[in-house]
Amino acid sequence: MPSPELTAAIYPWLLPAHIGLVSTSVALFAARGLGVLAGRGWPMASWARGLAPVIDSLLLLAGGTLWWLLQLNPLHNHWLLAKLTLLVVYIVLGTLALQRAPTRGARALCFAAALLCVAFMASIALNHHPLGWWAP
Repeated sequence: MPSPELTAAIYPWLLPAHIGLVSTSVALFAARGLGVLAGRGWPMASWARGLAPVIDSLLLLAGGTLWWLLQLNPLHNHWLLAKLTLLVVYIVLGTLALQRAPTRGARALCFAAALLCVAFMASIALNHHPLGWWAP
């Protein structure tokens, strides 16, 4: 368990870093998705494909540190479990949107669904409730 002093020292910069990494990750996904739908080559270039795992690894590190720092448990914090479940859905939809879906229409549908999924994840995080924007 982290000390209150450590929590007080780290949390004020860790939460904004986490939010910034989320924003950066989603912005890169959105740009790449629009590029793929427009038929551009750059979204699948090695630099674009390599940047995403770097950002997402830093995001995972920040999120995991927040879990530890705040002593969160997805089995007890149902909003966190919902967010993590949707994260898996977002990853699958994102993979389909960028390269695995067989048609342009299917990629567009997966792209829109992935963005909707990440928006709902944000609403869950803001409300600390599994129903997100539909919370009572």
